[in-house]
Amino acid sequence: MGRVGLAVTVAAALTLVGACGGGGSGGGGNGKDGDPTIGLLLPGGGASRFGQFDRPLIEKKAKELCPSCPAVQVAATPDPAVQRQQLEAMITRGVDVLIVAAVDPELLRPSVVAAERAGIPVVAYDRLAQGPISGYVTFDGAEVGRLQGEGLLKAMGATADGGQIVMMNGATIDPNAEWFKQGALSVLKGKVKIGKSYDTVGWRPENAFVNMRGAIAALGADRIDGVLAANDSLAGAVISALNATEVRPLPPVTGQDADLAAVRRIVKGDQYMTVYKPYKSAADAAVEMAVALGRDEPVESIATATVDNAGRKDIPAVLLPSVSVTVGTIKDTLIKDGLYTIDQICTPELRAACAKAGLTG
Repeated sequence: MGRVGLAVTVAAALTLVGACGGGGSGGGGNGKDGDPTIGLLLPGGGASRFGQFDRPLIEKKAKELCPSCPAVQVAATPDPAVQRQQLEAMITRGVDVLIVAAVDPELLRPSVVAAERAGIPVVAYDRLAQGPISGYVTFDGAEVGRLQGEGLLKAMGATADGGQIVMMNGATIDPNAEWFKQGALSVLKGKVKIGKSYDTVGWRPENAFVNMRGAIAALGADRIDGVLAANDSLAGAVISALNATEVRPLPPVTGQDADLAAVRRIVKGDQYMTVYKPYKSAADAAVEMAVALGRDEPVESIATATVDNAGRKDIPAVLLPSVSVTVGTIKDTLIKDGLYTIDQICTPELRAACAKAGLTG
């Protein structure tokens, strides 16, 4: 790429950065003096889980932990190539530390290496980034998969012994997807028949919809006893495919992330369960790590474990627990934690179902 092309690419990436505290070449803040500038890169914004929960929680915790720090610089995209540009733009702006939820950890590796060369530590968030990262914060993926597998078996009842299921897994570029899958298989193997298993390209619901239509055609509408869907977006697509082919009754379907639409489906009875990950715990730990690293302080007192990636061993890590949520536990989990209100969940068309679930009088 010529100099002009590179300049245009960097300029375009810079426009994608949200909050602009600090900045300018030669340093975004005064990291070693106690006020680091934090760069935050997310794989989604807006209505996504990362836009609704993670971003505001991280920004709030950063303000609480370091009131005099510049505002968190934020960039969000589901496009791995654009995210790479965004990370390189953060390096150019001179942030002191990065929190990165990688879209494609392998594609982002050269940029993580570039950050290290620039003296900018990287905290991998939610997904294990590749390259020389300095910390990692996530939820225990094996536990997530086990909760999904256990929930599915419980929902299947008598058919859990030898019944047939479809697995709608996440994207192969996301290391968490394999983690979830193996956790689920540790529960499901030897108990059910896996009629079809799909790795959903890009975690895209439209791909899951097509795959589920294919599974129904191949296995038969009356021969699917359950669906292990890796997250709530995929679960929604699976249920849409089942409804489009008039599969009745709907088999139990799992999920993850406690999306509002999924919680409503659970109340309605279309989805059996979701896995709730208390995002505040993850946001708090990531910011604590980032501020410590931005101040050139150790993070071992924050970390509860260590992990390895392809290029580095014993990375300080925080692996957090998750919670299974079914219709009977919504009030004691999601509502109790303030994730949603009853009014948000119980739309007019769900009033009867909410009353039956004990959510309303």
